[in-house]
Amino acid sequence: MNPPVLRMGRIGYLNVLPVYYPLEAGILSHNFEIVSGPPALLNNMMAGGELHISSTSCFEYASRPERYYLVKDLSIGSRGPVMSVLLLSMRPVESLNGQEILISGETHTSVALLRLLLRNRYAVEAGFCTGQVTPALYAAVPPVAFLAIGDEALRLRNHPDYPYRLDLAEAWREWTGLPFIFGLWVMSREAVENGLFADDPGELLRRGRDWGLAHMDVILNLTSYGCPLTREELVVYYRDGLVYSLSEKEVRGLCLFYEKLAEAAMIPAVPELRFF
Repeated sequence: MNPPVLRMGRIGYLNVLPVYYPLEAGILSHNFEIVSGPPALLNNMMAGGELHISSTSCFEYASRPERYYLVKDLSIGSRGPVMSVLLLSMRPVESLNGQEILISGETHTSVALLRLLLRNRYAVEAGFCTGQVTPALYAAVPPVAFLAIGDEALRLRNHPDYPYRLDLAEAWREWTGLPFIFGLWVMSREAVENGLFADDPGELLRRGRDWGLAHMDVILNLTSYGCPLTREELVVYYRDGLVYSLSEKEVRGLCLFYEKLAEAAMIPAVPELRFF
């Protein structure tokens, strides 16, 4: 009998390229089928048992912690401006009370963070509608403000009609003094209990991350093709904007986010962090 095909989810954004390129290019050998998609899709696929391990939103782990183990020392986070999770607005954030904000259906964590920031930091009560961001900007009545994530945020960050920009990761850091963790890598508990993993797949992913960060010139060459950022901006993006570890300070930021979500009744309770 052939062994089952192990499926690994990959967020289809530039921010995870340092982790996955060594796997996709064959630099590090593995036996996974890599499935790419936006965060919300990967969340749903993990929840439905269609993936065995994946990068997912930290909101997904909090929603169904009984289904997952966390991969140690690996995350998609930020200790400062991340540039790829932005609220762009025609007016100052403090003036958005009663306005409707367009949000993408691709993200759960960023929407939850935006809700917390607006209510608890800026004392703003706004409405939300879900839709495709870029097409909405060309509508007869474009949105007053919108949340953009990933590569779309990088493209739209300097849109002339939206001069007010709130970098959600930087706003969180200014509010709490801690890094913000947008994404985690999770493993299916069912797959673990069924003995599908001969080795720790987290080790493979950490080796990919370490290779990517050690060969940043290769990552920059790949990323710069058709990218809205200059090479110098990409250096800042990968070096200063993003963090790929999950050390003590990142864990504190993650736990605080979960505490605030639970206080706001966005999740049932603060989940225990259980690592593989």
